[in-house]
Amino acid sequence: MQVLKIGVVMDPVDKINIDKDTTFVLMLEAQQRGHEVYYMELDDLFIRGGAPYGDFRRLHVARAMPHYKLGELSTGALEDFDAILMRKDPPFDMKFFFATHLLSLVNEQKCFVMNHPKGLREANEKLYALRFPEQIPQTLVSSDMERLKEFMRELGGEMIIKPLDGSGGSGVFYINQQDRNTNAILEAATENGRKFVMGQRYLPEIRDGDKRIIVLNGDLLGAVLRVPLETENRGNIHVGAKCVQTDLTARDLEICQALAPLLIGDGLYFVGLDVIGGFLTEVNVTSPTGIQEINALNGVHLESQVIDFIEREAEKRRES
Repeated sequence: MQVLKIGVVMDPVDKINIDKDTTFVLMLEAQQRGHEVYYMELDDLFIRGGAPYGDFRRLHVARAMPHYKLGELSTGALEDFDAILMRKDPPFDMKFFFATHLLSLVNEQKCFVMNHPKGLREANEKLYALRFPEQIPQTLVSSDMERLKEFMRELGGEMIIKPLDGSGGSGVFYINQQDRNTNAILEAATENGRKFVMGQRYLPEIRDGDKRIIVLNGDLLGAVLRVPLETENRGNIHVGAKCVQTDLTARDLEICQALAPLLIGDGLYFVGLDVIGGFLTEVNVTSPTGIQEINALNGVHLESQVIDFIEREAEKRRES
């Protein structure tokens, strides 16, 4: 395999947790294979004369202190990279949105971009799952507080609400008819009826864990179960959920097979599915994580399969 020039658009490298971050192990694996890794943030991207460019630095990473070393600043056309990994963490704000438009100008015949910029624009991580109604729990998206409360009554008097632009469990609430705070929570979440939220049937199986499934090019790679604290309804690692080993089930495969054609068609090659009690709850596409946790629990190295895939895609473009 020839040496690849791989650009990574990400958050500040000095802030990443090298024991948790999936982008870190992807870069480390690529580097260990002899590929050149280059670091960029959103502010480093620009368009000139209709062509996308970037300011970038050669990046070396290591499981050491310090964990990174940056080379001299360079400027060049993004299509000169063999591959670009869009790994900027949420929120999906206007800067991220415009960055996907910039990356859409990269010549796809020369450079492989993962995930595809158009797919990132299309796939809101809460709403994308609604394209698969057979796989998700009962769901309502609305800004109308009375409609949301009526939906909660239909569900038996309890539900989960989520902001459509949230991430990492931020803004997720469990509400019920008996709670005197429910009206206030709905008012705050919907900004008094001005903002859409997602209402979803509460799944008591969350007590057993929220399963994160890593999907690569439509195929299951592995999974980890994130078990919430007794005081929490959220299975997010950063709010204290415990990572537990889990198996991939026939139901997981069924969900994956249902999603795979659309994921591949939208260029969403590297994805994290969240599954609770056999129901799909979210499709994470911006910078899905979980590889290091799965590796640690199962003695595997999933990042090697991801870099294998990137190498194959880059090789196709070199041969064309």
